Amino acid sequence: MTQTVGRTDAQATPQARADAWLSEFEAALAARDTQAAAALFAVDGFWRDLVAFTWTIKTVEGREGVQDLLSACLEHIDPSGFRTTEPPTEAGGITDAWFEFETAAGRGKGHLRLKEEGAWTFLTSLRELRGFEEQQRDRRPKGVEHGVVRGRKSWAEKRADEASRLGYEEQPYVVVIGGGQGGIALGARLRQLNVPTLVLERNERAGDSWRKRYKNLCLHDPVWYDHLPYLPFPENWPVFAPKDKIGDWLEMYTRLMEVPYWTSSEVTSASWDAERRQWLVTVVREGEELVLTPRHVVFATGMSGKPNVPSFPGMDVFAGDQHHSSRHPGPDAYAGKKAVVVGSNNSAHDICAALWEHGADVTMVQRSSTHVVKSDSLMDLGLGDLYSERAVRAGVTTEKADMVFASIPYRIMADFQRPVYDAIRERDKDFYARLEAAGFRHDWGDDGSGLFMKYLRRGSGYYIDVGASELVADGKVKLAHGQVDHLTRDSVVLADGTELAADLVVYATGYGSMNGWVADLVDQETADRVGKCWGLGSGTTKDPGPWEGEQRNMWKPTRQEGLWFHGGNLHQSRHYSLYLALQLKARYEGIATPVYGTPEVHHRA
Repeated sequence: MTQTVGRTDAQATPQARADAWLSEFEAALAARDTQAAAALFAVDGFWRDLVAFTWTIKTVEGREGVQDLLSACLEHIDPSGFRTTEPPTEAGGITDAWFEFETAAGRGKGHLRLKEEGAWTFLTSLRELRGFEEQQRDRRPKGVEHGVVRGRKSWAEKRADEASRLGYEEQPYVVVIGGGQGGIALGARLRQLNVPTLVLERNERAGDSWRKRYKNLCLHDPVWYDHLPYLPFPENWPVFAPKDKIGDWLEMYTRLMEVPYWTSSEVTSASWDAERRQWLVTVVREGEELVLTPRHVVFATGMSGKPNVPSFPGMDVFAGDQHHSSRHPGPDAYAGKKAVVVGSNNSAHDICAALWEHGADVTMVQRSSTHVVKSDSLMDLGLGDLYSERAVRAGVTTEKADMVFASIPYRIMADFQRPVYDAIRERDKDFYARLEAAGFRHDWGDDGSGLFMKYLRRGSGYYIDVGASELVADGKVKLAHGQVDHLTRDSVVLADGTELAADLVVYATGYGSMNGWVADLVDQETADRVGKCWGLGSGTTKDPGPWEGEQRNMWKPTRQEGLWFHGGNLHQSRHYSLYLALQLKARYEGIATPVYGTPEVHHRA
């Protein structure tokens, strides 16, 4: 069926253009003509697949990439039924279309951006597995067994029985290490899919990973961006939730969604039994040691979960308090004290501001330039069209916003982001002039694409300003620049000889790659086998190449059988938990999951 595909009819309606493309694409797939299907893409086209075709998270580029994906996946995926789900739109010569489709294993949704010469971006995502759908809406459980049954057990008794068996008489299929928002969201997804799962949390209560942070911590992302699966925040929830309120929500959510969840349970080691194809996970639960034998282990220990604690000469002789920002108790004890905060990103700014508010003499040590964006500007210009009350009024649901975000391939996402930050730069030019006049070293990212690309590439190097930048600009929080050389009994000494008197030193020095937890709990060999987590391989600062096209190791199969990673902000925990849960459910039910294009490991840490 190989043919030369003509250009898209520019005179047709958006609906006609989208229908024609989807029809021709489906016909080529049905004929197993991968060359014809690839020819429907623009030369600079992209296909991003979230599990539907590749059983992983994968982006291919150009017609050659499309043809390679289809040649490997088409026969066993057997896709069909491509059809639009709402009227397509057109702007700037680009037709936007939402569609649905089916595969041999399940049902999917997707998005198409169509140029005159063919598909520019194409997103496919698996949403449910055929025969293993979640019990929602028409399929929701009845919740009661009418009639009279001798010896009937109540819901509470059944839940208690299940909780007493799981991990003891019955082994979980999946163990999730880490019970923060990521582990809880994934646990809820797997619960709805009836996959036996245990989420392990070393703290005493669900939500303690938030409660135990410094007391003034609030989310910097807005409420519309932060919903968890199934249960959105109520409409009177604050735009920026305080940490303790988030902790209480996570604890409530865990109970209501019936997530199998062990608190006070610390994993001390894990090893892979290649012969039995299962893990041996040693857990100390409330002082009792036991061994779990799941088939899969998910590290949901947090992208910001393994602190980078520096080692400077003289730390052992420093007489004051010193700790990593993750251990900072808050400002109360430091009124009138001299505080040195090493770092200049989100946590550093928050801690500096709180210390200043409580009467401390505060110096921020800026080791490298930092991107700052005012919260109001980011909410309006950066997120407002997708995650805001304005977006809700325009009919943009959370799911739709997530899919719009997901539909933009990472290769060109900087091009979408750059105009946003150009507008912010102009809008807040007086603010930036004052900040830089105070000596703060500011940047817009290596290519001017701003905060979100810094987050995706390196997970650091930025601050969403909720007030601390004004303290810096006004000189109320003092600035020092350079690397720490050593500490004395009562000071921090920088590499240029600058000496900063200190009663308190806070190391706001960030976090390491999640595979560091694998090194700690499994072994270094396994950590090196799976390689570094996070980053795109963009070749920008702290994100070395080669190009990956997706987040390294996140939410998809790794080079260690049965080992997965789940993390990120609340938005990512919500959205990508679906795809990880579907991959695990398919394996639990024995559905074939041939993975396309598992990346090579280029970086170990």
